[in-house]
Amino acid sequence: MQSQHTLQHIATHCNTLQHAATHYNTLQHTATHCNTLHHAATRCNTLQHTATHCNTLQHTATHCNTLQHTSKHCNTLQHATKHCYTLHCNTLQHTSHQKDVSHESTNTASHTAPHCILLQHSATHYNTATHVISRRRLT
Repeated sequence: MQSQHTLQHIATHCNTLQHAATHYNTLQHTATHCNTLHHAATRCNTLQHTATHCNTLQHTATHCNTLQHTSKHCNTLQHATKHCYTLHCNTLQHTSHQKDVSHESTNTASHTAPHCILLQHSATHYNTATHVISRRRLT
């Protein structure tokens, strides 16, 4: 009987070990699967962060291109304003200071005055745009 009891005890112990080994294999498989999922989640978060950063850079580039275009437009406007002011407003100033205002001088003054008003408006527009661009560069 002793031998039967010993064999039964060994069999029970063997079954317990077999069960523990199966459980260990299951845990090991689960741990591997969990590590794979963790790695994938980390990779996904990195990609998401990179995509957000890329979108921010794209938005900044678009904003920069808009400012650059506006700056070129303002530089052109400033150049044209200075050129026109020199041509037209100086002519108007010269003709208005003449003591004998002839018929031709009056026509020149009448023709030039609207240009000077337009140039004043353009200069105001330029100054406003320059102010806006300067403020945007600071932010």
